[in-house]
Amino acid sequence: MTEEKQKKKKRHVHPAQAIALSVLAAIAVGTVLLMLPCMTRDGRGLPPVKAIFTAVSSVCVTGLTLIDPAVTLSRYGQAVLLVLIEIGGISMVTFASFFIFSFKKRSALRSVRLAQEYTNLDVLSQVKPLVKTIIGCAVICQLSGTVLLCLRFVPRMGAKGIWVSLFTAVSAYCNAGFDLFGVEKEFGSFCNYNSDPFVMGVVMAMIILGGIGFFVFYDIFNFRKSRRISLHTKTVLITAAILIILGFACVFVFEYNNPATLGPLSFGEKITASLFQSVTTRTAGFASLDIASLHDVTKMVMMFLMFIGAGSGSTGGGIKITTFAVLVMTVVSVLKSRKETVVLKKRVNQAVVAKSLAIAVLSLLIVFAVTCVLSWDTPSANGTDLFFEAVSGFSTCGLTSGITAQVGNAGLWALIFSMYVGRIGPMCFVIALNSKKGEDEAVIIPEGRIMVG
Repeated sequence: MTEEKQKKKKRHVHPAQAIALSVLAAIAVGTVLLMLPCMTRDGRGLPPVKAIFTAVSSVCVTGLTLIDPAVTLSRYGQAVLLVLIEIGGISMVTFASFFIFSFKKRSALRSVRLAQEYTNLDVLSQVKPLVKTIIGCAVICQLSGTVLLCLRFVPRMGAKGIWVSLFTAVSAYCNAGFDLFGVEKEFGSFCNYNSDPFVMGVVMAMIILGGIGFFVFYDIFNFRKSRRISLHTKTVLITAAILIILGFACVFVFEYNNPATLGPLSFGEKITASLFQSVTTRTAGFASLDIASLHDVTKMVMMFLMFIGAGSGSTGGGIKITTFAVLVMTVVSVLKSRKETVVLKKRVNQAVVAKSLAIAVLSLLIVFAVTCVLSWDTPSANGTDLFFEAVSGFSTCGLTSGITAQVGNAGLWALIFSMYVGRIGPMCFVIALNSKKGEDEAVIIPEGRIMVG
């Protein structure tokens, strides 16, 4: 019996592998469904490459696409896309854990650890209430967004406006970047709505709520009981506000007189478009301006914002706000000759600092590798645009300067890889590939000296 139990233990899938495989399974199912004839308006279904690219982009809530969903997909295809976005945004692990908890069945410790791995929680006891918070917030926010958008879209589009409102609310909350406005202007996204601050405001609110991270909601909702706000929540809210203001200022200043972007708009529309583009750049992927026509300096700022991304345990991607904050404050601490990283007068565990550094380095390496493949596959394209596309794919943002439609198969597969790794996280991906246990942690490794700087 002992040997059998040991064999069963060895067969257990590592949490990182379970996450990686579950995302792959959703992508596979989505690909097959999108290839069915009924999924497209022409009755042919999507070709294999377009189907898998669209499935990956939707499950990884990216928004990079080779098709315009409103023009190419039928209502069935759009519904499948919406389900894939919802699964990718809220995550299959969270759904599974939620149903286990809801029906009050005995959940295995391994199932709880899966949810813990995906939400980056350190305390197992927090997983159950957090998962309930995730589902509750998702339902309330998405329904509220749908109702508010219906006030504008139903009078404008009739009954179809209900579907457009629901699709937009879900896509915005999940930071997916897909939209159904292609019937007005193919791949136009929100460029026609800069004069409508109500629609833009609702969508921005949905993006922010989905992107700050579920733990922030959980922390705020439990403030009455705990009477404290965690360092994580404070860091996310303060850093997110700074990044939104920074992005707004840069887009507004750099594009103010650009005749292809902000130039023709009124002053109020310039403010709306700049703020919207700042909010959506971090990970949502909607566009209020023609991205291809932006100045290179604006694209550079947007790449910086995309790479940082959203909050940990959110529907967004990127290296995450807190990772960026920890790295910045580590640099500040080193410059001040401090031995430990300090954030908002709190000491940060060195393991967290090391993990933040690992995430940033791995992410940069992946973006660099994807950029190289894109440059080799599309030599005629602008270097800045290729880098922009690589960052957008990895950060699961989905903004494009028009390069996606030009790249060959090698470039498309590179983007598929970057979207997948960006969604599950580079650390999770590496651990999934190398999850062997049994290393002797008791072995003492001699210390060596390396000169740096």
